[in-house]
Order: sequence, then C-alpha cells, then structure tokens
Amino acid sequence: MFIVLLRFAENKAAVAEHMPGHQDWIKQGLHDQVFLLVGGIQPGLGGAVLAHNTTLPALRQRVAGDPFVEHRVVDAEILEIAPGMADERLNFLMPSS
Repeated sequence: MFIVLLRFAENKAAVAEHMPGHQDWIKQGLHDQVFLLVGGIQPGLGGAVLAHNTTLPALRQRVAGDPFVEHRVVDAEILEIAPGMADERLNFLMPSS
C-alpha cells in the first residue's frame, strides 16, 4: 500500500485553475479502486492519498498524470508501506498468505 503526499509547490496560486482536472483525477483513482482515502494535509499544506491495489511504477505514472503535479501546484512524494498488522476491518490491505 502507499501514501501519496501532495505538498503545495511553487505554483500554488494556480490551484483554482487546475482544480477541476485534479478532482477528475481523484474520481478516476477512486473509480479504479486504487485510491482508498483522499484528504488534506493540515493546516492547508496540500493533500494526501491512501492507495493500494497497484504497483509502484503504475502509481508513479498515475501521480504524474495529476494536473496539480503536471503544473507544479504540488510536489508529490510516494511512501510505500509493507503492512505487518492491521485492525480486522483493514484485513483487505494485508498480503495474502
């Protein structure tokens, strides 16, 4: 699983211009069942995405297609997490045995 950090960058002022495309990008990630959770990094530092059901190369390609990333509204960082233990409600995130 992955955490994608989208921290505001040099073109933060262009948020409104690229927001519709960014929202479409989020909706597609949710529709494709790659994004589990999307939210803001507080206090107003950017956004974060919890992703799974993908590979690191595929996620890098998906993130590169975010209009916010393309236009340097945000800088993206992808953290890969190897799940070790989870609450039973999150068992679907655990590797199969």
